[in-house]
Amino acid sequence: MNIRISAAMVAALAMATPGFAQRGVATPASVLMKPPNDELPNPYKTLRDWAELPKGMTWPAITGVLEGSDGRLYVLGRCHENSCAGRTEPSVLIYDQNGKLLNSWGAGMFQFPHGFWMDKDDNVYITDAQTDGTKGNQAFKFSKDGKLLLTIGKGGKPVDANDSFDQPASILVAPNGDIFVGEGHSPTYGKSRIVKFDKDGKFIKVIMKKGRMPGELMGPHNMAIDSQGRIFIADRGNNRIVIMDQEGKYLDEWRQFGRPSGMFIAKDDTLYVADSESWGQDEPGWKKGIRIGSAKTGLVKAFIVDQETTTEEHSGAEAVGVDSKGNVYGGVVRRKMLEKHVPIAASGSR
Repeated sequence: MNIRISAAMVAALAMATPGFAQRGVATPASVLMKPPNDELPNPYKTLRDWAELPKGMTWPAITGVLEGSDGRLYVLGRCHENSCAGRTEPSVLIYDQNGKLLNSWGAGMFQFPHGFWMDKDDNVYITDAQTDGTKGNQAFKFSKDGKLLLTIGKGGKPVDANDSFDQPASILVAPNGDIFVGEGHSPTYGKSRIVKFDKDGKFIKVIMKKGRMPGELMGPHNMAIDSQGRIFIADRGNNRIVIMDQEGKYLDEWRQFGRPSGMFIAKDDTLYVADSESWGQDEPGWKKGIRIGSAKTGLVKAFIVDQETTTEEHSGAEAVGVDSKGNVYGGVVRRKMLEKHVPIAASGSR
């Protein structure tokens, strides 16, 4: 069963629903279609407790998983439980694909590490989405070994300035080096905008604004880029993916992948979307998990169902990454774990 919802379908519903446009309320995907849950195949075997930790450390909330060109997995976590404030544990853990810990760094650098990206040269970008009043609310560029290369944002409490972030939750680096930082996180959603910088951190422009209409955002929680150079934004507060070009032109919105927390787009334009908040009030009837489809067509083709898929709580993977062997990784926040989903053909399972 393949599913696609386009902006045109949303607009059609708006025309047919009295007062919809005036209310400016995002329409849950469940209003538009039957949620794609059990109808979709799950061609993966899930592994938990497969990776080791530094001695004395317990699993924190995991918010980013990416593979470097060296084949290593770079994992972003929140030190202890769900915060790095005042903690001494490292925030970046580096593994081989069997879960052996190879390196770690980032202790004492962040309050609430959130956004995560690696560029073509294996530089690591991280946003710190909270502040202690003097630091935090910034974006950073590091070497893969943890050397600080660039800081964007003045830090501390947000003010009305282009170099002052309010809960920067996401970051993306375009092939030409331009840096996009997404601001805003629930429950307040902050400024809910995208700020574009050049490769040296020089401000270029502000893109989009806070709101619930087409082309507006309520918490750009994550970003990804496809082979055409289009930027996909996990507009989680609006239960949709927003698609734009690199100049900020609004192109489309998709709702068929549920309530998106994290995204990953592979070289072949396979789109992986982590939905950690559906079910209940946010997306009634939609199960939590990782939906897999096409960034070209918008078709949803597979679904890795979360183990707590119908709980009212935030539960499933919030971050998603994929390695060169096709293994899918889920960074789980509330349950605090790094899940590995192995293709069934590769695992030898039947």
